[in-house]
Amino acid sequence: MPGRLMLVSHPLCPYVQRAVIVMTEKQIAFERLDIDLADKPAWFLALSPTGKTPLLKVGTEHALFESAAIVEYLDETCGTPLMPANPVERARARAWIEFASGTLADIAGLYAAPDEPAFANKRAALGRRFGQIDAALSAPWFAGERFGLVDAAFAPVFRYLDAFEHLAGLSLADGLARLEAWRLALAGRPSVRIAVAPDYPARLKHFLLARGSFLTRIVLEHSQAIADA
Repeated sequence: MPGRLMLVSHPLCPYVQRAVIVMTEKQIAFERLDIDLADKPAWFLALSPTGKTPLLKVGTEHALFESAAIVEYLDETCGTPLMPANPVERARARAWIEFASGTLADIAGLYAAPDEPAFANKRAALGRRFGQIDAALSAPWFAGERFGLVDAAFAPVFRYLDAFEHLAGLSLADGLARLEAWRLALAGRPSVRIAVAPDYPARLKHFLLARGSFLTRIVLEHSQAIADA
């Protein structure tokens, strides 16, 4: 077992959610410290080469950065592994975790898109990604009967989709039955539900409204339509 664990996080960071999900699944005790990424503490910048969350402090001697490295460390040192034992399947899982990161990057591009053409391009890119994911899925979890690190990596992706549907009436993965079943299974997983604070939806709405992007406009129009109904 590792030493005392401190997860340095931000309330909206999807990569932090991955670490929280894995620690919850493996019943690992940890402390969580949220920081302001707009005003990063000097001690944090001294420990994190990228200046991004999550950062995992292990005891008093070590600090790990990058969510993929953090969750693999946790998986290797605590409890029953969530990664496959077979080397080929383990490599495949790592590849899909990277694909999840690319999907999060496209989501960031979607909510930052300044105009309708840029928004449409990102929406189309996400649609292609979700089709590829749907084709690769098993059930009930990504690789079959066991919840794994790939599931933890994609859970924050679907939390965004839930939020976009609620806040903007925006659906990004229609007509993909296997993906929808997986998405619902993840939404019902206790570790996924508690990976964010209860005020996450309000925080995310505030964040999206502050972007001044094309999605900001859609959120405002959706809110007005609901108010007028």
